[in-house]
Amino acid sequence: MALPVAFFAVFFAYPVAAIVARGLKIDGAWRFGRIAEVLAQSDIRHVLWFTTWQALASTALTLLIALPGAYVFARFDFRGKQVLRAVVTVPFVLPTVVVGTAFLALVGRGGLLDQLWGVRLDTTVWAILLAHVFFNYAVVVRTVGGLWSQLDPRQEEAARMLGASRFAAWRKVTLPALSPAVAAAALMVFLFTFTSFGVVQILGGPTFSTLEVEIYRQTSEIFDLATAAVLTIVQFVAVGAILAVHAWTVRRRETALRLVAPEVTVHRPRGAGQWALLGGVLASILVLLVLPLGVLVQRSLDAPGGYGFAYYKALTSADSGIFLVAPIAAIGNSLEYALAATAIAVVIGGLAAAALTRRTGRLVRGFDALLMLPLGVSAVTVGFGFLIALDEPPLDLRSSWILVPLAQALVGVPFVVRTMLPVLRAVDGRLREAAAVLGASPWRVWREVDLPLVRRALLIAAGFAFAVSLGEFGATVFIARPDNPTLPVAVARLLGRAGDLNYGQAMALSTILMVVCAVALLLLERIRTERTGEF
Repeated sequence: MALPVAFFAVFFAYPVAAIVARGLKIDGAWRFGRIAEVLAQSDIRHVLWFTTWQALASTALTLLIALPGAYVFARFDFRGKQVLRAVVTVPFVLPTVVVGTAFLALVGRGGLLDQLWGVRLDTTVWAILLAHVFFNYAVVVRTVGGLWSQLDPRQEEAARMLGASRFAAWRKVTLPALSPAVAAAALMVFLFTFTSFGVVQILGGPTFSTLEVEIYRQTSEIFDLATAAVLTIVQFVAVGAILAVHAWTVRRRETALRLVAPEVTVHRPRGAGQWALLGGVLASILVLLVLPLGVLVQRSLDAPGGYGFAYYKALTSADSGIFLVAPIAAIGNSLEYALAATAIAVVIGGLAAAALTRRTGRLVRGFDALLMLPLGVSAVTVGFGFLIALDEPPLDLRSSWILVPLAQALVGVPFVVRTMLPVLRAVDGRLREAAAVLGASPWRVWREVDLPLVRRALLIAAGFAFAVSLGEFGATVFIARPDNPTLPVAVARLLGRAGDLNYGQAMALSTILMVVCAVALLLLERIRTERTGEF
C-alpha cells in the first residue's frame, strides 16, 4: 500500500493543497474569512444552486431512461448484444469536450435539429441534461445491470405464484435487492454531473456554469485564486460526502445478496411485451447515443466543397496559427501519453487493489474512498496545482513530458481498482496460503497464483485506463505544451476559434478519438467477464 499512498500524496493531495493554500494564504496569514465572503456573493450562490439542481435533474433523467436498458442487458440474449454494450459505453470514455461537441452538432446553431425543424437547444438546460444522459447511460447499465443479471429470478417467480402481480412482485422482491446498485449508480451519476466541465462549458454558454466551470473561469480568466480555492474546498467537501455514501452502498451490495451465475438469468425475449421493451430500449439508444455520434461523423465529412475528407486532410497543416504543430500530431501525442498513463495506472491501481483485498478495517475503507477522489475533485484544480506545486527540485516537472501522463493516471487508477477488486476478492485465499506454506515468496505467490486468475481482468483494467486517459481534459488543458497538444485539448482550442475550417477540424479530431475509443471498447467486450467490476 505504500507506493499507492505515496503516489496520491505527491501527485494529488500536494497539488490540491498547494492551490488551496495559494488562494487562502495572504502575506503569510490564512484568510479563512474569505470562504464566507465568496459564498455570500449572489453569482456564486447561483453557480452552487445550478450545479446541484442540474446534477439532481440529470441523475433522475438518466435513471429513468437507462434502467430499462439495464434490465434488457441483464436479462435478454439477442444478436449484437456485445457490440451494443460497447456502443453504449463509448460516450462514457469520450472526453466531455467531445460530448459537448457532439450535442453542439446535433442541437446547436446550424445543427441537425436546427436545419430540419429550426430547433436549437445549445444554451438551454435541456441540452445539458440530455448530454449528461448520453455520457452517463453506461454507468447505470453496467452498475445496475451487472447485479440484475445475477439476481435469482426464481424469487420473483415464487412471489407471482403466491398471487402477486408482475409489478407487485418486482416492487417487493427485485427492487429491494437492486436498491444498493441503483443507489450506487445514482451517486456516481450525480458525482459526474455535479463536477461536469466540458459539457457545460460548451453547451451552457455565459448563462450556465457549474462549480468546475467557475473554478476554471476564476483560475484562467479572472486569476482570482482565492475564489477558486474556496470553490475547490466546497466541491471537495461535497464529493467526499458523495463518495462516503457510495462506499456504504457498495458494501451493502457486496454483502446483502445471494447471487447466481448470469447465464442462469439470461434468455431470449419472450412474448410481445418483452420484444416491445427490447425495441424501445434499442430505439432510445439509437436516438440518444448513436445519433449524436453519427452527427459528429457527418459534420466531419460535410466540407464546403461537398462531402469528403477535406477537414481530415487539413489536420496535416500547421498554417492555422492555433498550434505550433499540425493538429494531426495530437493523435500521436495522445497515444503516447495514454500508454504511459496506462502503465502508471495499472501499477498503482493493481497494488492498491491487492492491498484492499488482503487488508480490512476503517483505514483501508478510507483509502478505498481516497482512490475515487480524482473522479470528483476538480481536475482543473489538479492541473493548475501541478504547475504551482511541481516547480522545485526534486519535483520540478513543469517542463517534463511525464506531467501529462501523471495527471491522466490519476483518473485511470479508480477504474483499475474498481475492475480488479471483485476479481481479486474472488480468488480463494487458501491457494495463496498453500503456496506460502510451500515456501513461495509473496512476489512468486502473486505471479503464479493471482496473476493467471486475474490476467483477463488486468487487460480490461488497462483498456479502460487507456480509454479514460486518452480523453482526460480538465487537468491536461493546463499542462499540455503548445507543441504537444492532446486530442481533447486540440478539439477545445479549435472550437474556441471562429471559422468553418476550425469547426470542421474539431469534428474530424473528435471522430478520430471516438473511433479509437470504440475499437478499444469492442476489444474489451470480447474478453470481459461478469466479475470484472462495475466498468
